[in-house]
Amino acid sequence: MKTIILITIINLACFTVLNAQAVVPKYISEAVKSFDGGRYFEALPKLQAAYTKLGVKGKSISQKGDMAFKVAECYRSMEQYDKANEWYGSSIELKYYEIQPSLYFWQAEMQRMMGQFDNAIKNYREYKKRKSASDLSHDVESAIKSCEMYKDFDAEESRFVIKCEVKLNKKEFDMAPSFVDKKGASLVFGTSREDITSTARDPITGEKYMDLWTAEFDAKGALINFKSIDNNMLINTADNEGTGCMDSKFKTLYFTRCPTKAKFNLGCDIWKADKIGGDEWENVTKITLKTNDTISVGHPCITADGLMLIFASDMPGGMGGRDLWYVMYDKKNKVWDSIPKNMGKEINTTGNELFPSMGPNGKLYFASDGHPGIGGLDIFYATRINMNEENTKENPAKWENPTNMMYPINSTANDYAMADFDGTKGYFTSERRIGTNKEYTPDIWSFSIPPLLFDLRVVVYEAGKKVKKLSDAKVVVTGSDGSLWEGLTNEKGTTIKWDKKQDGTRYINGEVSYSVIASKDKYFENNKGAKCTTVGLDKNQSFLLEIPLLPKYELRTPEIRYYLDKWTFVDDNSIKSTDSLKFLDSLLTNYPDITIDLYSHTDARATDKHNQALSENRAKAVYVYLVDKVGIDPRRIKPSGKGESSPAKWIDESGVEVILTEEYINQFKVSDNEKFEKLHQINRRTEVKITSENFNPQTAPPADPMWKVFTDPLPR
Repeated sequence: MKTIILITIINLACFTVLNAQAVVPKYISEAVKSFDGGRYFEALPKLQAAYTKLGVKGKSISQKGDMAFKVAECYRSMEQYDKANEWYGSSIELKYYEIQPSLYFWQAEMQRMMGQFDNAIKNYREYKKRKSASDLSHDVESAIKSCEMYKDFDAEESRFVIKCEVKLNKKEFDMAPSFVDKKGASLVFGTSREDITSTARDPITGEKYMDLWTAEFDAKGALINFKSIDNNMLINTADNEGTGCMDSKFKTLYFTRCPTKAKFNLGCDIWKADKIGGDEWENVTKITLKTNDTISVGHPCITADGLMLIFASDMPGGMGGRDLWYVMYDKKNKVWDSIPKNMGKEINTTGNELFPSMGPNGKLYFASDGHPGIGGLDIFYATRINMNEENTKENPAKWENPTNMMYPINSTANDYAMADFDGTKGYFTSERRIGTNKEYTPDIWSFSIPPLLFDLRVVVYEAGKKVKKLSDAKVVVTGSDGSLWEGLTNEKGTTIKWDKKQDGTRYINGEVSYSVIASKDKYFENNKGAKCTTVGLDKNQSFLLEIPLLPKYELRTPEIRYYLDKWTFVDDNSIKSTDSLKFLDSLLTNYPDITIDLYSHTDARATDKHNQALSENRAKAVYVYLVDKVGIDPRRIKPSGKGESSPAKWIDESGVEVILTEEYINQFKVSDNEKFEKLHQINRRTEVKITSENFNPQTAPPADPMWKVFTDPLPR
């Protein structure tokens, strides 16, 4: 139902001059009578006329302030917040706050609804300063906190895509959608559109009394039909009907009906009706949930098991305002319990909790203006804490941790009545302004959550030479969901971007983990590969995975160099040998099944025997580093010395590859001594050869203990 119909507007006692006067002008008394009767649409022109007639001197000032206040209250009750804000301001200018301090609170509420958070905070504080200590009717601190928390509510990125269903909505009220079929293609909703058969109008809003209508959508979401839910006056009557929901079998409709009998203070009730096919209904019955006709119950919500009826009510014993209550179904006697129970402080506040509905996985949606929110009613969801337990009278379903759904679902206007079909699409009601619509009119909006988009590229390169990309490498991708595909790298060593398949489905999907391995001829297969996962991600993402492959030939380490006639590593600004040592560490760690030989070399200076011993010590130095400092299994490494027998290759300044023999280097001894020393340094190196890819720690022979023993080279 329209929010104002279901939230009691407590008319604050106004101790004005009017109450003290023996004779009140008829034009004022008639205006006040309509206002006190809650007929705001009817009262509005009378109050405005009285305001205009009154003067601005003496007692008339208080009377005029009272009329302005009541006009503002009418507009607030009719949810025309900008006009209410103006009239509260007029009443404040007439100093009516001296009689009614709540003027500041309600103007702050209107400003908050319009997104004027700074002005709202100012007026909340003004009200706090002026209100009496005994006035606990408004939670000012929570209101200020909400303004401060949600001042930039629309700055945070959201996955929700929302749309006002303009083809469904009329300029009158359209609200509280709920699904009436298992495919999510049909809705029931409340409306006060002019197409309603009845001609009677609600004196509160000026609209026709609400009826329940249905709407149907095609596979593309286009509206194809909307009409009254029945034509036999069984569900839709001369009263207000709205906020309907079907049980999980879509056989029984529960809905709210609010009597409209003049001069009777009758609250709303929940009714049920059984569907017998098409637009035909039977067994339209009121559910007894209250002990007094003045109490209102409405906004029915049925759990999936059909055993719990949750609803909103102002019945005594609540937390304040409207609360959410529930009753359990007695399967044996086929009746609902007659004693409702409050859903407790986890859900309810001193404000209003309304429009409960069930979502996927037992999620409970509801609207609240008591929990911190953006403005007016916001939509919240709560998580069921005993989802895996049977829902019984002794152990009923429970929910906790109400969470604001934030922008764009919520706005500074009232937002409520969530209908979530499967967690990715549905409908809700919002009173936000759109386009040329200058009224805060409830409309039905749709929401969707587009699937997250992921894609993957894989780059394959030679281990130790990242700039050397490998073409025609085979890449195999395996998903935790059972998916499997493969591809080859191009001349740049990169696979195609795996995003959308030809059939429109995606390679990389949400909540899936993927393992990627690569292989190529003359290279060891990288069984460890790389991994990526979309589990827990809430944003689009492109994955780029890099996989090194080890060549099945001698592998030159990037830079392990030695000082002249020593086996200590050069590690200064010119050469960082430790970087190459870390490369070997990473190589052996990432490929735990390979074994290597270390070949160390010297330059050509000194004797062959001296250089042979020196090169062996250099290989042992690398061996000791990897075994003792890093912790690599010593049986996987064999150090060897090559002396000066294998000079390195080098590309000279003209781009020609040369072998750095003693004869070649000596030509620079006199003419370019710096180059002479540099070329000798290049020869003082350690190289690596992968000898096996099937190391078995259970059968591998022990390492030679002499590989840790350094010998004193013979004289040069």
